[in-house]
Amino acid sequence: MMKREQKTIDGNQAAAHVAYAYSDVAAVYPITPSSTMAEYVDEWAAEGRKNIFGQTVNVAEMQSEAGAAGAVHGSLAVGALASTFTASQGLLLMIPNLYKMAGELLPGVFHVAARTVATHALSIFGDHSDIYACRQTGAAILASGSVQEAMDLAPIAHLAAIKGKLPFLHFFDGFRTSHEMQKIDIWSYDDLQEMTDFEAIREFREHALNPRRAKLMGSAQNPDIFFQAREAANGYYNAMPSLVESYMEMINRKIGTDYWLFRYYGANDADHVIIAMGSVCETVKETIDYLMDGKGSGDVRPGLVEVHLYRPFSAAHLLSVLPESVRQITVLDRTKEPGAAGEPLYLDVAAALRNSRFRSVPVFSGRYGLSSKDTDPSQIYAVFRNRAPAGKQVFTLGITDDVTHLSLDIREFINAGSSSAICCKFWGLGGDGTVSANKNSVKIIGNHTDKYVQAYFDYDSKKSRGLTVSHLRFSDSPIRSPYLVRQADFVACHNPAYLHKYNMVQEVKDGGIFLLNCYYKEEELEQYLPGQVKRYIAQHKIKLYVIDAIRIGKEIGLNNKISTILQAAFFRLANIIPIKDARRFMKEAAAVSYRKKGDKVVQMNWDAIDRGIEDILEIPVPPQWKQSEDEPLDARLLPDRPQVLAYVENIQKPVTLQQGNSLPVSAFLPYADGSFPSGSSAHERRNVATEVPEWKPENCIQCCRCSFVCPHAVIRPAAMDEEEQRNAPEGMKTLAMVGMPGYSFSITVSETDCTGCGSCAGVCPGKQGEKALVMQPVKEHDERQQYFDYGKSLPVKTDVVERFHENTVKGSQFKQPMLEFHGACAGCGETPYAILVTRLFGERMYIANATGCSSIWPNSSPTTAYTANSLGRGPAWSNSLFEDAAEFGYGMVLAQNSIRKRLKETAENLLEALGKTDTNSSESILRSALELWLDTFTDGRRNTDASDALIAALQGYMSHAGQENNDLCGQLWRAKDFLSKKSQWIFGGDGWAYDIGFGGLDHVLASGEDINILVFDTEVYSNTGGQASKATPVGSTAKFASGGKTKKKKDLASMAMTYGDVYVAQIAMGADYLQTIKAITEAEAYPGPSLIIAYSPCISHGIRSGMGSAQHEEAKAVSAGYWHLFRFDPSLKEQGKNPFQLDSRQPSMDYEEFLSGENRYNVLQRMHPEAAKTLFAQAAECAEKRFQYFNKLIDLYGENLL
Repeated sequence: MMKREQKTIDGNQAAAHVAYAYSDVAAVYPITPSSTMAEYVDEWAAEGRKNIFGQTVNVAEMQSEAGAAGAVHGSLAVGALASTFTASQGLLLMIPNLYKMAGELLPGVFHVAARTVATHALSIFGDHSDIYACRQTGAAILASGSVQEAMDLAPIAHLAAIKGKLPFLHFFDGFRTSHEMQKIDIWSYDDLQEMTDFEAIREFREHALNPRRAKLMGSAQNPDIFFQAREAANGYYNAMPSLVESYMEMINRKIGTDYWLFRYYGANDADHVIIAMGSVCETVKETIDYLMDGKGSGDVRPGLVEVHLYRPFSAAHLLSVLPESVRQITVLDRTKEPGAAGEPLYLDVAAALRNSRFRSVPVFSGRYGLSSKDTDPSQIYAVFRNRAPAGKQVFTLGITDDVTHLSLDIREFINAGSSSAICCKFWGLGGDGTVSANKNSVKIIGNHTDKYVQAYFDYDSKKSRGLTVSHLRFSDSPIRSPYLVRQADFVACHNPAYLHKYNMVQEVKDGGIFLLNCYYKEEELEQYLPGQVKRYIAQHKIKLYVIDAIRIGKEIGLNNKISTILQAAFFRLANIIPIKDARRFMKEAAAVSYRKKGDKVVQMNWDAIDRGIEDILEIPVPPQWKQSEDEPLDARLLPDRPQVLAYVENIQKPVTLQQGNSLPVSAFLPYADGSFPSGSSAHERRNVATEVPEWKPENCIQCCRCSFVCPHAVIRPAAMDEEEQRNAPEGMKTLAMVGMPGYSFSITVSETDCTGCGSCAGVCPGKQGEKALVMQPVKEHDERQQYFDYGKSLPVKTDVVERFHENTVKGSQFKQPMLEFHGACAGCGETPYAILVTRLFGERMYIANATGCSSIWPNSSPTTAYTANSLGRGPAWSNSLFEDAAEFGYGMVLAQNSIRKRLKETAENLLEALGKTDTNSSESILRSALELWLDTFTDGRRNTDASDALIAALQGYMSHAGQENNDLCGQLWRAKDFLSKKSQWIFGGDGWAYDIGFGGLDHVLASGEDINILVFDTEVYSNTGGQASKATPVGSTAKFASGGKTKKKKDLASMAMTYGDVYVAQIAMGADYLQTIKAITEAEAYPGPSLIIAYSPCISHGIRSGMGSAQHEEAKAVSAGYWHLFRFDPSLKEQGKNPFQLDSRQPSMDYEEFLSGENRYNVLQRMHPEAAKTLFAQAAECAEKRFQYFNKLIDLYGENLL
């Protein structure tokens, strides 16, 4: 048996390591959770790593998953071995090509981090719904259930594909395996090369398309021969199981494993056997060991059949491993197929048993683990106890189904994990570095000791500042516990606010360690800690330690990047390895991790390691804590619309308190279609900021810029009349409102919703050099929150809006923002644009949102950030897919046009029926309302008021008994919500607009319909982690462009302008507030397609001054000529005016000076200075030529007017 090198890696890296070895070409496209596989391959190619053929892999990022599959297909057709990496909807886009590759007997390999397919909602987490959707394509499907299996079995997918002449899907569970870190044995490329059948590769290449031996593929066939030709492939499928088995035998001989198509584990005389595939098999094995050790109640003789080769499904191989003693079989499927007779694996097993010696054995079917729902040994134990004849033949696992009553009850909690394993949990804040630090910790322990390690990271879909919980295990024996840590030896709370929200101390084992990061002194903890926390600590003899990592971070210069400090504290307290060694290993790791950021950053992290080890304080636990009384956990709810409160109380509050897993099915009956009430984010109150802005009225000029740029809508001006001023909370500071006699003015801040980015303070002009907004540390129980809540409760002052005009910076801020308190990164560059659009048009907006950041930050469960006014009016928002947002929005317009056309005809018929004679006042009012509605039919702003007037007139007219024309009135009344002209918007990022959705975008722009499109141009795929798109400029580094982008940015705006009848604008809020408002209002008013491209700084850019300066970064981008501001309004031609208006001035800032302020550019200067010099010069030249081009457009369009 050969010995292999050990490394601590995750499942994605394991699969990518093998895929790189066997691939000539990798055609890729990012999608969570598979993206890092492609990123590894791209990085290794850029570093010059050689595959087993002695070459670097040719990596090509495509415009979509469909494009990636097409490129793989094309590469295979001409004789190159090709791979790709995908999941979920991305895999579904590849299905047509999978059919073709299977039909053409091509050996492509698709490594899949299996993920939920979006149905009533999108989910980035794992199950097998995407894999099962491919089972009919003819591709072979191979399953891995752990990180080690992903490494061991990935070669079989490649080798069997080559020799067996069929494409392979090699899959493992998304997140649970793809992102779980384990210490595993890895293949060397010499080992992989040794196993390769080069004769089969030669045969494949010789059979490929080549003009020197011309042939054709992909013909069109008729009924006379298609059927027979299809059946001719049967032999390849019949041979594949034995071929895969032979490769498994080869691997078993090499490394001493026991892999088979169907692998049995358990009692020799098992009477109850589970059949499953994926990571749950590790949990089942652990449970079987527990039961076979004599633990657990009841007489259970358990067994497991682990499915590795799912397609082709070999009934003979399955039957050969089932013990003769089996009396019941339970099949577990990680998917739901509504309307089917059973889930896919169950149906395959049932069919296999039908005519076998096991045909009388009852087969139960269980559904589990959808969207990465955790499945632990207690649940598996419940499956083994669910026995015939009284048990549930069809059941669900891990939930409470109180509607169809399918769920199994968990009667007994068992701990089947290794008793010697050290278990740890870390409660962190998204973006604080906790997850990255824990990855480093397991690598340090895994790579420098003989211990086995496991790390899994549980987090929500928020872009930043959400809850992250890291689950770490360390053991002297292999760890096979693919489920969350329930009881830990060490628990760390990295955000002190969490203690008042979550039950985390209760997860510490008796005598364990609890580390709290807080700024409280020892004597203040008595008052700060909740009673139940103190009581549990005292009663269970938990050792309590505190550290003020926030203060240390500021002293060192790391500010809120506190993860290194807390990582060092963990090593000091957990004592897994000697602290002297841990200190050295951490510093070595920091030097590698931060070398791209310079020596200063490395030294700061070294200082953080030292302070984290030295500044821990142990807190003596007073005996009286044992008698502490419970205190309620803080949900911080505010009163609001009844339907929102019902949702918040029944769904959002439990989920926010980490109790969502306990919610029964009945709680979701009102939301079965996936729709949630808008505005629930106002109830979340996350308390994630360490610093918040404090208003200094004496320095305020009442410009409202702070509110205008706030990415989270947490800063708002309040305009109060004299009565409202008298009723204001005590202590609320105000000023006499400039330009509005009788009104008072105040700037209010929702500190509990603030993320502390500092954008507001950054743009505040203040007076005489003194800011009106100053960032200050958060104060516990600060009374200023009530000022914001009071200001928010006041009605919108239409006279104030009219006085300052809504199309100005100041005037717009007195309208209600209908996007608030979302989950975007602190300082996000996208959200200020979206908030502004909702302020201007929110009451009458439809939004079709492409999947991406802009669909995730407003609507990640359980909160909804788009909101409504007191009448319930607000943006009607929906998301279809990544690739079809333009078509989805276009469909919305077609529907509105169709419905309103019918209503217009009805209104005209009604007007004609009413005649000209005034028979009564209600008829006269109705006639006038109909005329106004028809006159304003295409004017969204005026038609909204006209529709309200018509609705009132209809109600008044129909209230009089005996009125004629009530049928026509009734038709209009029943469709009253469709009467008004709506404002149709499509939101999406550059990955959508420039790449995957470009075809649909182009079609909509060419349609002539009145649609507004807002593109948040971050110049990367932000949502999937910063991969290059066609919007990525020359010289920028990004994932899939680690050596610097060599092609210039796609000119989407110029493409759109060629149609001549499309309104097009480029904006950058921080560079010109007024130009931004003008572009948005002009686009919305334009009676045709409009395209607004908004420059949106992103955390992926690595802005050196931080995301709090995103607005300044936008200004710099324009000043340097990096980004240009313009508006192209075709309607101006009809007025004899030039339709093209260049709003940028001649650049005044050095181009490379701007580039050096962002890590995406300066990392290239440090790592590849010669390449940076060439590419930056090319980028500067492109920018200059583009500015010259825009100046020429002024003349060109001006000449066309003559």
